[in-house]
Amino acid sequence: MRKMLLAAGCAFAISAPAIAGPVNDAADPQGCGLGSAVAATLRDALNQVVAENNGGLFSPNLMWAAIVDRAGVLCAVAKTGDAWPYSRQIAIAKAGTANGLSNNQLAFSTANLYSAVQPGGSLYGLNESNPYNAFFNQETTGNGPGSGVGRTLGGVITFGGGVALYHGGQVVGGLGVSGDTSCADHAVAYRMRKLLGLDAIPAGVGLNATDNIIYLAPGEAPNGFKHPHCIATDITP
Repeated sequence: MRKMLLAAGCAFAISAPAIAGPVNDAADPQGCGLGSAVAATLRDALNQVVAENNGGLFSPNLMWAAIVDRAGVLCAVAKTGDAWPYSRQIAIAKAGTANGLSNNQLAFSTANLYSAVQPGGSLYGLNESNPYNAFFNQETTGNGPGSGVGRTLGGVITFGGGVALYHGGQVVGGLGVSGDTSCADHAVAYRMRKLLGLDAIPAGVGLNATDNIIYLAPGEAPNGFKHPHCIATDITP
């Protein structure tokens, strides 16, 4: 399974055709630059990783996952079980945030942003910079606005669960996960990216110069690029 997902990840990262429909949303296949394998690959990686010990409230984790391409276009959305409906748009915004704030020299996960956006932090106000387009909140097209696949939805989320995707030394998109604590969301996203083989980041501001989460100590005020603990079962992936 791991080899299959790695191969699929490379395939969708370097190919340019429009994607097949996402797993749980009605599809508008126009616009995404990550290739036809992205929807099935996202689903398979999510299903595999949520079965691991990722901490959080639920076991297995109940999650939404979303992928955007480098232009921020939503490529696919998937979910497991009875994931919180609100987490759909949160996952999309996390994917866009990690993609939009990473480049070929430095990767930011959304977990790295928590402290910096607090009052007095170096990125205070970032959350207001790129509003999410709530016109696309519904899950199916019907007679309404549709799922947003194939479009740029925006949004900024500054807690754990979003990571940038890298292939060939370049950012190719972002992955966002939501449905549990933000700490568990980060663990799932981080492990999914590794499973997909899209984790060769150039450098980061997180743990060991990566974009991994650094937890604040108990009682420690937000600082640098650290993230608070969520619950006692938190892990560092």
